[in-house]
This record gives sequence, C-alpha cells and structure tokens, in this order.
Amino acid sequence: MNFDTKRLDATDYKILRQLTEDGRMSDVALGERLNLSSTAVARRRKILEESGIISGYTVNLNYKTLGLSIIVIVSIELSSQAEHALNDFEQAVLRSPSMSFCSFVSGDTDFIMILNVASFETYDSIYRRELSTLPHVAKIRSSFVMREVRNITTPPIVFHG
Repeated sequence: MNFDTKRLDATDYKILRQLTEDGRMSDVALGERLNLSSTAVARRRKILEESGIISGYTVNLNYKTLGLSIIVIVSIELSSQAEHALNDFEQAVLRSPSMSFCSFVSGDTDFIMILNVASFETYDSIYRRELSTLPHVAKIRSSFVMREVRNITTPPIVFHG
C-alpha cells in the first residue's frame, strides 16, 4: 500500500521512535511518554500498521549469546545476469538454511549475503555445502567482520530533527 508520508506529523514520528526502541510498549505506556491518551495512541498505531509504515514486530536476537559470534559478508558474482540465472540463484538461496540476508546489488558484485556463524569451521562447511553449490556462481568473496561499529534497525534520518 502506498502511504503519503507527508501525512505523518511530529506525534507519529515520536510514536515510531518509541516503538523502534521497544516494540512491546503498551499503548498506555506510550501515551504516558508522549502525553497522549492510550486511545489516541492506539488509533495512531493502528493507522501506522494499516498503512504499512509499521510492517510488523520482531525480536532482536543477540547472536553472540546464541554462539553465532562471527559475521560473514559474502559477495557473489554470477556467470550470467540473464533472468533465468538470477531466478535460479535466488530460488536456491531461498532454500539455503544458513542465509539470513541476501540482496541483489549494483556494482562489482551481483549479490551480497550476511551469515552469522559459530566458527570458521562452520563457515567452511556452509561454503562447501551451500555457497559453492549455488547455480551460476562465478566468484565468491568472503569478508569477516572484525568489529561492529554501529548496527541499528532504523535509519537515523527517519527521526532527524
């Protein structure tokens, strides 16, 4: 659904800011923080959800505590950018259990993936079982994240000002 974001006012942005910090926040608590009634908050939240601006609620997992302390950024170049090759590759990625993020990108590479793994040995296994078997792959480049500097779920520009 296309929603004209010009219809959002400062209060809508305040609600969005609070919900990005705590998506489980009740309408009562949100109203108290923003000096609104819980009814007004509920109405605004419902509009934000129905318009698609709020597309869902998730949990942010701490991968390190789950034993997945290594982040791998994988760049994939395909041997062909023909539609059938792109479709074959994308369908195979959807069947790959280790892929948590994959996007078709512009530039020197065709796809970027992000994997969270427990060890280099785990990544080697994923490389051999999954990455190297993806169709139409010409080149795979892997980079290991040494240190995260910033990792936020909402672009700061949304709440600028």
